[in-house]
Amino acid sequence: MSQEELQKTPLHALHLELGARMVPFAGYAMPVQYPAGLMAEHHHTRAAAGLFDVSHMGQLMLAGPDAAAAFESLMPVDVVGLAPGKQRYGLLLTDDGTIIDDLMFVNRGDHLFVIVNGACKAGDIAHIRQRIGSRCEVVPLPDRGLLALQGPQAVDALKRVVPGVEKLVFMTGAAYDWNGADLFITRSGYTGEDGFEISVPQAQAEALARALLAEPEVKPIGLGARNSLRLEAGLCLYGNDIDTSTTPVEAGLNWAMQKVRRTGGERAGHFPGAARVLAQLDGTEPLQRKRVGLVALERVPVREHTELQDEAGNKVGEVTSGLLGPTIDKPVAMAYVTVGHAAHGTRLNAVVRGKKVPMEVAPMPFVPQRYHRG
Repeated sequence: MSQEELQKTPLHALHLELGARMVPFAGYAMPVQYPAGLMAEHHHTRAAAGLFDVSHMGQLMLAGPDAAAAFESLMPVDVVGLAPGKQRYGLLLTDDGTIIDDLMFVNRGDHLFVIVNGACKAGDIAHIRQRIGSRCEVVPLPDRGLLALQGPQAVDALKRVVPGVEKLVFMTGAAYDWNGADLFITRSGYTGEDGFEISVPQAQAEALARALLAEPEVKPIGLGARNSLRLEAGLCLYGNDIDTSTTPVEAGLNWAMQKVRRTGGERAGHFPGAARVLAQLDGTEPLQRKRVGLVALERVPVREHTELQDEAGNKVGEVTSGLLGPTIDKPVAMAYVTVGHAAHGTRLNAVVRGKKVPMEVAPMPFVPQRYHRG
């Protein structure tokens, strides 16, 4: 796809003005970094507040009296029991119980507001329409942009621009007005830090971004630092760490499947791939592999698709995400390894350009999460 064919977010002109290096991502021209560079952007987000353009993400609304029950039929997640104003992480599954996409959704009272990954949004919307379009309205919202303000000082900056947001706690959301623009803001994000995601009409997105960047704590952050921040936080990237070859249990996402949807729960099963997923949760179908965190014992970054071997040289897994973690100041990675090599402290070797780099299975997140839970 040529640069001319790439879609532009509402902040495209601002990115160019700020000197961003633009790259193709999910069919969009997106900023990978600004002149300060990835490391500086990463550290600034951990220390202050970083503003991300995530307008490539898909936003949609599910409306109608049966919307919650309908959406719940697609995921191993409690949708029906989610209280108004609360947000939850969800997983669209294939009929084999593997992951089509991960997403976030909020109960807005009269409808569900859903955010899906940019590279998956067309397929996700088609899948949702095909499966539940007869039970509820499925309304894409292509006229809205999405900003993420992340970091320990994000709340200080945002409450000056949008008073009242400080009352939100992690995984809650509410509607706000800013200069006549209707905003929907959740206290959530993809960095492991406190922060917010802001749905804004495209026509007002650039003005809001400029207002936030005028606050002393805030600097623009690109996709490069977004990736290093989420990896240190132990968060999956769709297409790398989870996809249609992985089940939620293999991925270690058991926490995302509430008891009410599990065996013995009030609304157990009745989602795609339920037999397989519930059997893996129950242990009646033993796992062959698991997602783990790894820390390199030498200062050699280990990238995705790198083979992992045991001490005898047998292949036991493969890295799915990896880089030098700027905060932890060590090479870190996620990988799928055989269950017998998944225990914390297990020593493995990553084969990097023919050289064996020793690594150790380690708990995630690599950097403590600092969500504001009230």
